[in-house]
Amino acid sequence: MMAPMTKTETNYPGGCLCGAIRFVATGEPLWAAHCHCQSCRRSTGAPFATFVGFPPDQVAFTADTPATYASSPGVRRSFCRNCGTPIAYEADRFPDEIHLYVCILDDPAAVTPTEHVHAGEQLSWLHLADGLPRYRTSSRDGGPIS
Repeated sequence: MMAPMTKTETNYPGGCLCGAIRFVATGEPLWAAHCHCQSCRRSTGAPFATFVGFPPDQVAFTADTPATYASSPGVRRSFCRNCGTPIAYEADRFPDEIHLYVCILDDPAAVTPTEHVHAGEQLSWLHLADGLPRYRTSSRDGGPIS
């Protein structure tokens, strides 16, 4: 159960396209990053996905709860069963995190990504000159490649 919110806490409300799924993430994000892996691209139909990480106990679903799909061993992707909007990524590898898609936040500009992960899988025709560090897999697995 989440602790009562105080006036100093930051809230990040969001939800799916049809409004059936609503949530609020409370507190400061752990990180925010662009992911270029094939699995994220396929699950979104986009050239990359942008996530923000929170501890699971800082995310509360306030309307319907999302459906889940085991996209690979140890990985669960959640989505709205009504409209199909991707909601989150959770993995056994990161047990203390839930990765929310930034663009389902009511104010996606409230979060600024600081890196590109799985850039080793980035599409060759995608050119982003944002100056952010790029990691072949994740920033936890080694230094930046550029």
